[in-house]
Amino acid sequence: MAVIHRTTVTPTKLELLTSWLPSRPWYGGGAEPQLAKAGGFRLDDPEGEVGIEFMVVTDTSGPHPVAYSVPLTYRGAALDGAEHALVGTMEHGVLGQRWAYDGCHDPVLVAQLGALIEGRVQAQAQSISDALDREVVASRTGAGSVPTDFVVTDDREGTRLTARDGTTLHLHRVLRPAPDGPLPPTEGATGQVTGAWQLPDGTRARGVFARLHTGPRI
Repeated sequence: MAVIHRTTVTPTKLELLTSWLPSRPWYGGGAEPQLAKAGGFRLDDPEGEVGIEFMVVTDTSGPHPVAYSVPLTYRGAALDGAEHALVGTMEHGVLGQRWAYDGCHDPVLVAQLGALIEGRVQAQAQSISDALDREVVASRTGAGSVPTDFVVTDDREGTRLTARDGTTLHLHRVLRPAPDGPLPPTEGATGQVTGAWQLPDGTRARGVFARLHTGPRI
């Protein structure tokens, strides 16, 4: 399970995201985001090399607070061919220099997200070592493996990962609170991941982080 180090990170994750978020087509806030950490969860890399975090930040630079989901990976060396996905570098007090990437472009995160949807792995607590996050719920209908070879596209609605067979994995970047009660699968979806985060008033909200649409069999 993920080990959380109690140490300093320079620059902080929020400082990196303050510079990076305005460059994203799905970001709808001001030129200078006003960010606060609002939650998230982690996944384990089976090899123990890559940190995987689904971070939620709340931005108050616009007329209304908006919660953004930012999947990140943390590596001890640059990821070949992923220069376009680099969020920034930072100095970790224990692990040294770390390269932070938009995780949608990192094959380790994509593979583990697929494993989460398939029910083969469980979400880990964001800030507690060796602890599960019980608020993250993954569900799926049907069988077969979730593809791992995707083309990644950002647009105003979020990030879409499209496989050769037409399967799509849509990552919700803007999180929208759902009504109270269990969250049924999104219409037409064959899998989804739901989770919780904290609103500016201190209450908890739940919503969809990712949804899977299975392509035709070929």
